[in-house]
Amino acid sequence: MQSDTQIAATSTTMLWTGRVMSGLVIAFLIFDGGIKLAPLSVVTETMQQLGYSASPELARGLGVMTLAIALLYAVPRTSILGAVLLTGLLGGAMATHLRVGSPLFSHLFFGLYLGLLAWGGLYLRDAKLRRLIPLRAEA
Repeated sequence: MQSDTQIAATSTTMLWTGRVMSGLVIAFLIFDGGIKLAPLSVVTETMQQLGYSASPELARGLGVMTLAIALLYAVPRTSILGAVLLTGLLGGAMATHLRVGSPLFSHLFFGLYLGLLAWGGLYLRDAKLRRLIPLRAEA
């Protein structure tokens, strides 16, 4: 049986681990969304290679959407909505990489890695989510 001190230490460790994991996801989303706002040729060229229009307007729209999802994920009150929307965004990215035959572990699965990091971070920092989706049944 764990003492109250051990439970508190575990909770603090879980909370900070979750915050760090979520912080990495948020930092990536801000970077990814931010570079799409500027009319960089690398962004439009990459979009064209992936089969999308090289339109700077499309890139900006994706950038704004990514930054909005990052904001929703970062705010505790809307973090679950942000994670759900992020899952959709990452699913689309993975489907795109699958369609164009991108390398499996570095490109295609990057969306999976980021999604696992996002949901793992949220799970560790949100007690309500842990109660909603317990990893094991209570005895």
